[in-house]
Amino acid sequence: MHPSLPPSAKTKTNNASSLVSLITTHILRLPTTSTPHSLSQSLKSSFPSLPSPLPSSLSHSILKHLSPHPFLALLFFHSLFHLSSPPPPISPDTFHLALSLTAQEPSSPRDVPSLLSLGRRLGIPFSQRTLSTLVERHVASGKPDKAVRLFISVHRFHGLHQTLPCFNALLDALCKARHVEKAHSLLRALKSRFPPDVITYNTIADGYCRRKCTSKALDLLREMVEAGIQPTKNTYNIILNGFFRAGQVRHGWEFFLQMKKRGKKDCNFEPDVVTYTTVVHGLGLNGKLDRAHQVFAEMTEKGCLPTVATYNALIQVTCKKGNVEDAVKMFDEMLIKGCEANVVTYTVLIKGLCHAGKMDHAMELFEKMKQAGPDPNVQIYNILIRHMLEEGEREKALDLFNKMGDRGACLPNRDSYNIVISRMFVRKRPEDVLTAGKMMKEMVGRGYLPTRFMFNRVLNGLLLTGNQAFTNELLRLQEKHKCLRQVIRL
Repeated sequence: MHPSLPPSAKTKTNNASSLVSLITTHILRLPTTSTPHSLSQSLKSSFPSLPSPLPSSLSHSILKHLSPHPFLALLFFHSLFHLSSPPPPISPDTFHLALSLTAQEPSSPRDVPSLLSLGRRLGIPFSQRTLSTLVERHVASGKPDKAVRLFISVHRFHGLHQTLPCFNALLDALCKARHVEKAHSLLRALKSRFPPDVITYNTIADGYCRRKCTSKALDLLREMVEAGIQPTKNTYNIILNGFFRAGQVRHGWEFFLQMKKRGKKDCNFEPDVVTYTTVVHGLGLNGKLDRAHQVFAEMTEKGCLPTVATYNALIQVTCKKGNVEDAVKMFDEMLIKGCEANVVTYTVLIKGLCHAGKMDHAMELFEKMKQAGPDPNVQIYNILIRHMLEEGEREKALDLFNKMGDRGACLPNRDSYNIVISRMFVRKRPEDVLTAGKMMKEMVGRGYLPTRFMFNRVLNGLLLTGNQAFTNELLRLQEKHKCLRQVIRL
């Protein structure tokens, strides 16, 4: 049994959590024209008893809650410097989260250097963590060469010595963004400076498996053994997953059988819960659902208890096969056995129910989430809204969309706006086009840029339905937002 907190500690924890929720909700409901200064004034007036300066733990919790919405998260971060004098303390965790959010925003390229300069003034120098954060964001935003140049030149410009863990982080970011060939070339070129370890080889092998190049992953496995580096169970699980990902079910199954056979003599080969979860998911995705259930039964017989990830894999493939009733039974079974469902469980099951046309059951699960947790994420809202609109339930969909952000839980993202805006053109009614225009305005205000096609479609729709005034308002919005002018040119 876990030791319980004393009443005073519980009260303090609950109060902090409640304050984070209240402030987050307040920020989510701000006008889209807010600035860091206006936000700081709003926080002071709405929360007169707010600690001054704001404790760093509280600042970080709020920023973390807002991080799915980078525009608002950064608005809050910059408002901290207007809240009190001197400004509240900024922890390295908070700073690096803000740096990651800044690097992923389509704003001025000067923002990242400005934030790095601010970090130095706050006593947070350029570190290995800073390097890893920027490398990851550059790669994720489609700039792998910029990430490599930063890594190579970091000693010259920032006085930072590169380490093998940082090099592995660069390779990992490249591989996850499907640049495995670039990562492998970099490994060959810098092998003498960064002698590879098992993490290095596993990273590149996983990169090839993500690209369904299992033969190259196996070549790397042989190279690894020849270099005197012992493969780990994670290595074998990566290769196993690669076979199923590539649709090479026979090879995957044979590799699994080899692991079981050799695992009797060498524990490095003995299948673990990750192995079984990989096989269950791989078999199910490739249409071998009966065999997937057999493997699931086998793992429990051998005393390898399934985790929520295992149940999620089986529920997902069962839904994909169209057996949503069986998936619901499996969901009930996992709860009975004391395995707590997470947001992924609810996402795959709600999606399966929607695809099967069981919207009422999907909404029951959704309400259950809101009551008992975990909180629904934006993906679940988007799934429900999309299917409501496809079934012609326009008012229900818009009502659910408008409820996003209640209790500070979740704001619409770019996909949410695109789903609703695109469906507003189905009936070709003036009121629907006007709704699309209002959502476009809100979307841009939240920091999400529409595609050129979507922006022009809304403008044309407004013109054709006689909404000249709102058309002009959107054009003024384009002039106001510099980043929007760069993306959309009429």
